[in-house]
Amino acid sequence: MKSNEWDVRYEWKAVTLLALGFGLVGLDRWLIAPLFPSIMKDLHLTAQDVGNCIGILGLSWGIFAALMGGISDKVGRRKVLIPAILAFSLLSGFSGLAGGLASLLAMRALMGVAEGSFCPTSFAATADASHPKRRGFNLGLQQSGFALFGLALSPIIATQLLNVVTWRWVFALVSVPGLILGLLMFRVIREPQTAPKRVATQSERGNWRDVLKSRNIPVAMAALFCAMTGVFVLGAMLPLYLTEYLSLDTQRMGVVVSAIGFGGFIGQFGLPGLSDLVGRRLASIVGFTGTAVMLYLFRGLGAHPVELFAVLFVASFFTLGLVSLLSGPIATEAAPAGMVSTSIGIVVGAGEIFGGGVAPALAGFVATRFGIQNILWLPIFAVLLGIGVSVLLEETAPAKQRRRNLPAAEFSAAEQPE
Repeated sequence: MKSNEWDVRYEWKAVTLLALGFGLVGLDRWLIAPLFPSIMKDLHLTAQDVGNCIGILGLSWGIFAALMGGISDKVGRRKVLIPAILAFSLLSGFSGLAGGLASLLAMRALMGVAEGSFCPTSFAATADASHPKRRGFNLGLQQSGFALFGLALSPIIATQLLNVVTWRWVFALVSVPGLILGLLMFRVIREPQTAPKRVATQSERGNWRDVLKSRNIPVAMAALFCAMTGVFVLGAMLPLYLTEYLSLDTQRMGVVVSAIGFGGFIGQFGLPGLSDLVGRRLASIVGFTGTAVMLYLFRGLGAHPVELFAVLFVASFFTLGLVSLLSGPIATEAAPAGMVSTSIGIVVGAGEIFGGGVAPALAGFVATRFGIQNILWLPIFAVLLGIGVSVLLEETAPAKQRRRNLPAAEFSAAEQPE
């Protein structure tokens, strides 16, 4: 290959493997949710324990996502990616050996370390492998694997496997694809070939305080917390709501819960795409409003799987679309020059720690104290708060800014002397 030619074949292989890898991150992370009804009986767990198991992974994920992105820039992508995918696959399998709450929490916390390390490094590796004109599409394609595998397919896979094996063997079986993918990544993924860079001075590098001075960054952090509360509380507690409150059997519960992933998969492209036309702020308001309406309707439905699936599909379209919108174009366009990765890391880290870590534990408290039937009020209140937070966003969509500046430009031209 000539030095001035782009290696499209490598780009296709790398992006495919990295998308599958992030899909397995979602699968291993969310597989436990539809298994919880069975796990709770064997290990004598409560709803609070369920929330803590989901939350502890989110906390460790958020911390190590913020740390390992910068480290991979120094030591290389492969040295983080390959150990991380092997580690979280093995730890997922070892979850089936848990003898009680303490060992299960330990496994989930360590999984968060590995998956949090894989997340930002895989985004960077996808960007490295992508031609500039396809970089945005490839990054969106990779991230959508999380919703498709983790939130759409995992409840179906888990509940169907429970027909033939115990929950312990389900964990063991789903760990195998990650080990195979790790070997393929070892053979395919390359380090980026970049020219030597001049060492930046301290003043040129900037720091996280500069990022927080941009108004949309703290607003996006708060809004992402609201959106992720919706995603993670639904993902963690909905299986219990459907089986214990609506009395659905395990297989029908799995199909209904899969709507989170299928709707979210489309929403991760759809809502950010809509924001290109109507603006980031309006799209965010629409997303939170749509989620609130759909969750309220969902709460009023009985044990009707088709209706439950349809309403949850639309709610997830908006909610997971918000996650992509807030952590993608909004965080990127608000970043100071040269600090895009830092801005995204701060927004995602805050959303993950609070929305993915604290919110599920709080949901477990609500379920234990007030009953599983009241669990939907937490995401409903969170997304209603998100509407108010979204109003504070400054519009940054390029198309909207061009339309806004056009009348002023025309007026200025008209005032010029002939």
